[in-house]
Amino acid sequence: MTSTTTTPTASTAHQHTATVLFAQGLRYEHRADPYPYYEQLLRQPVVRMDDGTWLAGGHREISLLLRDPRISADRLPPPQQRPIRKSLLVEDPPRHDQLRHLVTQQFVPRIMGMRDHIEALVTGLLDAHTSDRPGQLDVVADLAYPLPVTVICELLGVPREDEALFGSLARRLTRGLDPIDTQTEDEIRELQQTRNELQQYLEGLIARHDTAPGDDLLAGLMHSHGPEGPIDPIDLRVTLGLLLIAGHETTVNLIANGTLALLRHPDALARLRTDPDLATPLVEEVLRYDPPVQMSGRSTLADIDLAGTTIPKGSRIRLLLAAGNRDPRRFADPDRFVADRTDNAHLGFGGGIHYCIGATLARAEAQIALTALARRLESPRLVADPPPYRENAILRGPESLPVSFTRLIADDGGAG
Repeated sequence: MTSTTTTPTASTAHQHTATVLFAQGLRYEHRADPYPYYEQLLRQPVVRMDDGTWLAGGHREISLLLRDPRISADRLPPPQQRPIRKSLLVEDPPRHDQLRHLVTQQFVPRIMGMRDHIEALVTGLLDAHTSDRPGQLDVVADLAYPLPVTVICELLGVPREDEALFGSLARRLTRGLDPIDTQTEDEIRELQQTRNELQQYLEGLIARHDTAPGDDLLAGLMHSHGPEGPIDPIDLRVTLGLLLIAGHETTVNLIANGTLALLRHPDALARLRTDPDLATPLVEEVLRYDPPVQMSGRSTLADIDLAGTTIPKGSRIRLLLAAGNRDPRRFADPDRFVADRTDNAHLGFGGGIHYCIGATLARAEAQIALTALARRLESPRLVADPPPYRENAILRGPESLPVSFTRLIADDGGAG
């Protein structure tokens, strides 16, 4: 085992400093801008915190850990608190690979060729606010939220009349992704009740598909077979819940954070208005500069030497993706939003075998939505800057994003 290069006193001081900085970055009053705390954490790319958890904030270190077979995605609470079955998000090979294969072979073909449909949905959502007079819309409530919810519900066969119920369940459940020590006892009890509600809803949805099968993603999963045979009922329900929640919550934040970046950088907004091709690198820059997923978690299956220290076997690690995305050792001028940044190897969708399955769909939704906003909003302005943020620290984004405009231009069929 490699020993740390720092003295015990220095090491203790570093871990306490990291603990304080990490806690400060999670505080709600810093939700609008946690990045100054992440910048200070980057001075130690890997550090142990006071509770024994390790924190990785360097881009190189996170990238290596995401691809290291000695790392487990299982970072759930102790066994007595765990669900009966884990989702593929926190599964390891070979079980992860089996589940991912079943999902991928059904999901990927269904999202190919969806751009026209997504454009039509964006057009319809903005048409509801078209006006030749000054007005206002809430980008979260009026676009960023309903767009990905509708898309994922359509893909999975959730009835249109159930979208509001499902959306409420999903938003409540995302609070459970935050560190347990940031949640109150009431929130923990409410999360368990919400999980039970979601389970009951999904069981009913699966039962309806049993009696009236369709050609949606849920039907495909129900009847798909991998090397191990068909997906079992519990895995089906857990996977369905993951797709429903992960399939839209991160995209809501991506579109909202992207809108915020555009309105704070009018030059980029003006360029996107006349050059829809800019949407591709611009969305990648949003994923780097202000990612919808701020951090992830792992645990070690063996001792791992990294950045001059040894992370012992059995340790829990927090991967601070948002810090790695602003690591000056990897990105030039990392705190500046560069709409056409090249060589943008951001960590916005994770990496390794757990790279986000829905990345292609999320990119398309964000590119189309941001291009339409740039093209159709005349003289847009943030009503509040910073806007109010959601409670969530890990899935970080505005709770609402009111934008005023002098005119919302009618669609001319030129969506990007």
